[in-house]
Amino acid sequence: MSIDTKDFQPKIVGFTCNWCSYAGADLAGVSRMKYPSNIRVIRVPCSGRVNPQFVLRAFQKGADSVLVSG
Repeated sequence: MSIDTKDFQPKIVGFTCNWCSYAGADLAGVSRMKYPSNIRVIRVPCSGRVNPQFVLRAFQKGADSVLVSG
């Protein structure tokens, strides 16, 4: 049995720091740039304070990948 990966769209959850990397995501929206709908950006007060349980929960809820960006 083969798996066709051509149409695979990974579900990605990104925890982004309010003071650093979230500004890039916000600027993309203000500039009306488009990014794939399979990416979910979650703003957090500080990426250094992301609870590991948040990452595990994202995987439990079906995320294929999790990004923590500061």
